[in-house]
Amino acid sequence: MTSFNKRFMVGLASIAALGLALSGCGSSGNSASSDSSSDKVEITYMHRLPDGEGMTLVNDIVKKWNDAHPNIQVTATKFDGKPAEMIKKLETDIKSDAAPDLAQIGYGELPEVFNKGMLQDVTTEAAKYQNNFASGPFDLMQVNGKTYGLPQDTGPLVYYYNATEFQNLGLSVPTTKDELIETAKKAAEQGKYIMAYEPDETGYMFSGLAGASDPWYTVKDDAWVVNTQTDGSAAVADVFQQLVDAKAATTNPRWDASFDTSLQDGTLIGTIGAAWEAPLLQSSAGDTGKGEWRVTQIGDWFDNGGKTGSDGGSGVAVLKNSKHPAEAMEFLNWFNTQVEDLTSQGLVVAASTEAAKTPDSWSEFYGGQDIMKEFATANDNMGDFAYIPGFSAVTAAMTEAAAKVVDGSGKVEDIFSAAQTTSVDTLKNLGLTVSE
Repeated sequence: MTSFNKRFMVGLASIAALGLALSGCGSSGNSASSDSSSDKVEITYMHRLPDGEGMTLVNDIVKKWNDAHPNIQVTATKFDGKPAEMIKKLETDIKSDAAPDLAQIGYGELPEVFNKGMLQDVTTEAAKYQNNFASGPFDLMQVNGKTYGLPQDTGPLVYYYNATEFQNLGLSVPTTKDELIETAKKAAEQGKYIMAYEPDETGYMFSGLAGASDPWYTVKDDAWVVNTQTDGSAAVADVFQQLVDAKAATTNPRWDASFDTSLQDGTLIGTIGAAWEAPLLQSSAGDTGKGEWRVTQIGDWFDNGGKTGSDGGSGVAVLKNSKHPAEAMEFLNWFNTQVEDLTSQGLVVAASTEAAKTPDSWSEFYGGQDIMKEFATANDNMGDFAYIPGFSAVTAAMTEAAAKVVDGSGKVEDIFSAAQTTSVDTLKNLGLTVSE
C-alpha cells in the first residue's frame, strides 16, 4: 500500500466501530432493484461544488455523460447554502419523496446522515468501482462495513503565503511555534499579517489541526469516548491566543468580504487553509500578488511533529429514496474519476485512476509551482481523525465560541471546551452511549 493510501486510513478503527455505536438507521436498499429496462433513466444529483470562473462547470461535465449515455440522463443542481442547511433540505425532501438520487456529503457529515436513515446501502455496486479510488477515502464512505456512495475529494490543511512579500520583509516561513509567533509579530509591526484567525472556519480547521496528533473521538466497549481538550487542542489554543493577543493575526471571518479585502490590499500575506481553497484564495485576492503566492506544509507550530489535519473533504452518497441506485453509481463512478475537470473545481480528487495536474490558471497565481504535488505531500502527512454523528452541531458551537474571541469576551480555549460539551450532549440526544 502506498503512503498516499495509508494516509487515508483516517480513523478507520473508529469508523469500523462506528456501526456498533450508531443506531441501525441506514436503509438497506438493494441496488439490484434498479430498473433494468431499456427506458431512459433520470438521475438527479445535488452538489456544493463552487462552479467558479475558470472552472469546468459541473453541468458541462454532466453534459459529457449525457451525450454519451442517452439511456441514463443526469440533472445536476447546485446548492448554494451551507452544508448543514443542505442536510436539512435533504432530510425534508426525503420525507416528501422529493430528494435527489445523489448528494454531496462531507465525511464529517456522513455518520449524522446515516444515523438519520437518509442513505441507501450500495455495497454491491460500490465494490465494482473500489479499485478506482484510494482505499482510505473509499472506506470513509462506509459505516459498519456497508458502503453508501463513492469518495470525491479530500481537504488537507496547508500554508499559503506570498513569497515576494516575505522576501521584502526579510521573513522566512517559520518551522516552529516560537518562530511562527516571532515572525507574525515582526510582520504585524510592518502592517502585514502572516496568519489569519478565522472564527467561521474553526469547526473543521481547529479540529483538523488539533486532531492531527490527538483524535477527539474513539469507540470503546460500544460507547463513544470523547476528549476534545487534548494536548493538541491546548497547543492550537495557545498559538492562536498569542497571535490574537499580540494583534499579530487578522480576525476577519473567512467568508466575509473583509477577508477578501485584506488580501486585495496586501495586508494578509499568509494563511492556513484547506487544499480546496487554492482557487478560492486566488479568486478572493483578485490580481493582488498574482505569481507571488506559494503553498507549503504547515510547520511544527502546534507541537505535533509537523503533522497536518483535514478540513473537509467529501463523497457523494446515494440517498434512501433513489429508485435507480445501480445507474446512479455508474454515473457517480464516471463523474468522480473526471480528475482534470474536478481538479479545476479546486478539489484534491480521491480517484486513483490518474495523477492530478496543477491547472494553468492556478499555476499563474502560484508562481508556476506544482501545488497539486504539495497537496499530495500534505495528504501523506495527515494524522488520524474520525467524526461523530451530529458533528455539525459541534462545529456550530465552536464557531459561536470563536466569535467571542474577536470581541474579547472569550478565549480560544473556550472553543475546545464548547466542542467537548456539545459533542457529549449531541451523542446523548441521539440516543447513543457515551463513556463517562
